[in-house]
Amino acid sequence: MDDSSHQALDRYAPDPALTRLIRIPVRIVVLVVVLPVRMVWDLLAAGWHALDRTLLRPLGRGLAWLLDTLVLTPLSWLYANVLTPLALAATWLATAVFIWPWIGLWRYVVVPVATYGIAVPLVWLYGAVLTPLGRGTAWLFTTLVVAPAVGLWRYVLVPAARYGVIVPLVWLYGAVLTPLGHGTAWVLGKVWQGTAWTLGLLWQGTAWVLGGVRQGLAATGRGLGIAVTWLVMTLLVAPASWLYRRVLAPVGREIAEAAEVAWRIAGYLSRAVGRAVAWLFRHLIGVPVAWAYRTVAVPVGHFVRDALWAPARRAAAEAGRAARSALATARETVRQTRRDAWRALVGGTPGTRSGEPVGVPARTLGSTTTVPSAAQASETPLLSEKLVKQG
Repeated sequence: MDDSSHQALDRYAPDPALTRLIRIPVRIVVLVVVLPVRMVWDLLAAGWHALDRTLLRPLGRGLAWLLDTLVLTPLSWLYANVLTPLALAATWLATAVFIWPWIGLWRYVVVPVATYGIAVPLVWLYGAVLTPLGRGTAWLFTTLVVAPAVGLWRYVLVPAARYGVIVPLVWLYGAVLTPLGHGTAWVLGKVWQGTAWTLGLLWQGTAWVLGGVRQGLAATGRGLGIAVTWLVMTLLVAPASWLYRRVLAPVGREIAEAAEVAWRIAGYLSRAVGRAVAWLFRHLIGVPVAWAYRTVAVPVGHFVRDALWAPARRAAAEAGRAARSALATARETVRQTRRDAWRALVGGTPGTRSGEPVGVPARTLGSTTTVPSAAQASETPLLSEKLVKQG
C-alpha cells in the first residue's frame, strides 16, 4: 500500500501512549499562550471597527466631498468652459495659419506648375521626339551591328567550335578516357572491398570485447546500487518514516488540535470578558448618564425652551414683522414722492400715459373682462393710482 493508505489507517488507529501523554499538557500550555493573543486580537478588532464607524468612514466621505467640491468640480468647469474653447480656438488658429496656406499652395501653385509646366512638356517630348528617335536608333543598331554579329556567330564561330573543339573532345572521352576510367575504378573497387572486409573483422572483435566489459560493469553497478539502496532504506528511510509516523505526526496533530481548541476557548473567554466590561460600562457610566439626562438635562432644556427661547423667538418675529412693515411704508412713501415729482416735472393728469407708465390692473374675483395682450400687474396697486381700461 502507498503512503496515503498508511496515513488513513494511522488516523483511525487507537492513540498511542505518547499521544495520550502529551495531549493535556500541550493543550494547557497552548491555552495559556493563545488566550492573551486572542484577547488582544479581539480588542484590536473591536477598536478598529469602532474607529472605522466613527472616524474613518465620515473622514473619507468628508475628504471625498472636499475633493469633489474643491478639485474635481472646478477642474471639470475649467475643462468644459475654458480649456475646451481655448483648445478649439487654438486648433482653428493653427489650422488657419499652418495648414490652410500649405494646402492652398499645393493645390493652386505646385500642382498646376507640375502638371502644365513639367508633366505635359515631358509627355509631348517623349511622344513626339524621344520615341521616333529611339525607334530609328534601334533600327540602325539592328541593321548595322546585330545582323552582322548573328551571321558571324551562326556561320563562322559555331561550325569552328563544333568541328574544331567539341568533336575531338568527344572522341577523346569515348575512345581513351572512358576505358581508362573503367579500369581504374575496377582496381580501386577491389582494393576497397579488401580493406572494408579487414576493418569489419577488426570492428566486430572490438565490439565483442567492449560489450563484455560493459555487461560486467553494468552487473557490478546494479549490485552496488541494490546494496546502497538497501542500506539507505534500512538505515535512514525506515527509521525516519517510523519517527515521522509514530512521533512527529501525532505531536504535530495534537499541537494543531490543541491550538484550535485553545483559540475557541480563548474566544469564549474574550467574549465573556467583553460582555463583563460592557455591563460595567453600562451600569457605571451609561445608566447614570441616562438618568442625569432624563432627570436633569431634559427639564432644564424644556425650561430654557419655554421660558427663554420661545419668548425670544416670538419677540424676534414681532420685531421682524414691524421692520418689514416699516420698510414697506417707507417704500410706498418713496414711490408716491417719486410719482408726484415726475408729474410736477412732466405734467399730465394722474392715470394718463403722458409720462410714467401706469400699471395694468390685476384680475380679481369680481372682474369679468380679460385683456389677452395686457400683462398682469401687482396684486397690491398703489392707492393714488387709478385703474385705466386697456383698449
